[in-house]
Amino acid sequence: MARLLVIGGGIAGTAAALALDKAGQEVAVYEAHPDSAEDIGAFLTLASNGLRALAQLDATAAVTAIGFPLTTLRLLDAEGGEVARAPLGEAGDPRLRYRCLRRGELNAALQTEAARRGIGVVHGARLASVESGSEGVTAHFTDGSSATGDLLLGADGLNSTVRRSTAPAVQPRYAGQRVFYGYTTRAPAAGVAEAGCITMIRGSATAFGHTTSPDGETYWFARVSADAPLTADEIAHATPTQWRDLLVPLLREDATPAADIVAATTAPVLVTNATEMPGGTPWRSGRTLLIGDAAHAASPATGQGASMALEDAVILAKCLRDAPDTESALTHYEALRRPRVEHNTTVSGNISRGVHTPAPRAPGSPPPVRTDEEVTRQLEWTAALR
Repeated sequence: MARLLVIGGGIAGTAAALALDKAGQEVAVYEAHPDSAEDIGAFLTLASNGLRALAQLDATAAVTAIGFPLTTLRLLDAEGGEVARAPLGEAGDPRLRYRCLRRGELNAALQTEAARRGIGVVHGARLASVESGSEGVTAHFTDGSSATGDLLLGADGLNSTVRRSTAPAVQPRYAGQRVFYGYTTRAPAAGVAEAGCITMIRGSATAFGHTTSPDGETYWFARVSADAPLTADEIAHATPTQWRDLLVPLLREDATPAADIVAATTAPVLVTNATEMPGGTPWRSGRTLLIGDAAHAASPATGQGASMALEDAVILAKCLRDAPDTESALTHYEALRRPRVEHNTTVSGNISRGVHTPAPRAPGSPPPVRTDEEVTRQLEWTAALR
């Protein structure tokens, strides 16, 4: 049995720990944040592929206890007219219905499930450096402690310390949009979506989306194109109403409910830059492997970040379980994952930049994995985890 160290207790790291434990590996998670960080992050949508991965982890119940299902997508134009409506999820399997939930709540649910299964999650363990040798890999933490294992997984997000240690020349890049998130219980009637429906608005100056929880809270996001990203200082020192006051005039250009939804938001609005990892980012170095956003962060336009991280967890665990040795397991894992996640990064980045044609592939490179049927075969390419 191999001992695996997971750096980062977010969605990717905790899901990987659940998958690896189920596959019979010894695993421990080291998280820099002092607690489960329930209040960190905006909301997200889990698509059917992410929920299929959760089912492989036997974690469906833990996650469907929070958030709410999404069964319908509708698209409005800048005049407020409905131009499309489509079902979400896979007919006949309630486990695979899309789900809307707060990122921090998903993270906390996965960590609670890990604790229930006896998986060690160490909080307040901030990584300082990684030392990899022929006999093992050691994580050194800022408090002077350390941990040694056979393989270290860098699941520590976009600004990964593990990646800075293993591929210091690689930097995340701006994807052309600023992304805003908010919540309100005071949305106008036109902004209160029907049960299970998420509305996307193709606005003249912004892309906007909103949905309403069964408790009557309207969740919304706006993606605004900008030549340059916001600086950390601009984000940190924004006034409580600055982002709301910026968005409302932009949204008033269209005859949709978007401006009134944002104007009714009294809680602080969260803002972040749409950011992505460059294609070809090295994932492996010695006894370390990057997963989740640390390896393949994409702009949020396709809404696939969390679902891709959950796929990573399942497929990595199956590769390590079934391959004859770690090297061949990681080679097979990368061959399965890289085409799919880099295709998602490309498509999502093109949407954020207003480009609607995929980037060309290198001659001889494998085709991207595009469909739910294909990813089903990847998630179930061998027998289910134990």
